[in-house]
Amino acid sequence: MGPETLMPWFAWGAPRLLFVLGLGFLGANLKVAVDLIRYRQRRQHALLTWRGPRPVYYRLNMLLAVTLGLLLAAKLVRKEPDRAFGEAMMFVYYACLFPLSTRIARGFYGDGVWSDSGFMNWSEISAVSWKEEPTLTLVLISHVQSIARRLDVPGHLYGQARRLLRDRIQTNDIRMGGAGLDLGARDDRDSI
Repeated sequence: MGPETLMPWFAWGAPRLLFVLGLGFLGANLKVAVDLIRYRQRRQHALLTWRGPRPVYYRLNMLLAVTLGLLLAAKLVRKEPDRAFGEAMMFVYYACLFPLSTRIARGFYGDGVWSDSGFMNWSEISAVSWKEEPTLTLVLISHVQSIARRLDVPGHLYGQARRLLRDRIQTNDIRMGGAGLDLGARDDRDSI
């Protein structure tokens, strides 16, 4: 395949690939928008929260937003808005929704825990564990889905976080499910 046969194939395939990418980013935009709406509803019931660290590649994402904004503007100037769906969806994600999602406060809410990778209701948690190196990390294990979520806890909030978890176990918001023979002699609060 020479360059002269590659260009028509690329001219045919690139808009279709951008449309498929746009559909993927539309799904991501909807997911992040739902997370932001749920956060706005939950934040009034916050028990113990903190701002998470800025993502490692935050500046690169902002550079992508600027680049996509320029590409989108070029398509609009060339009067090709029908071919701008993919770029528009990526621009909305990188310029608007991604920066807003970094403002979601991590921590404990009235109905669950907002971890580094999403929200988990108290009733879904079946086990907790602490990892103490290199940072303090709470690991939450779900009995509903086969997942474990992590939450980096600032050191000065460690005692409050442990106390809050113990209180949730005492009120049966969290039901610890362990492995092995349960003779009822162990207090679940000792797991924290």
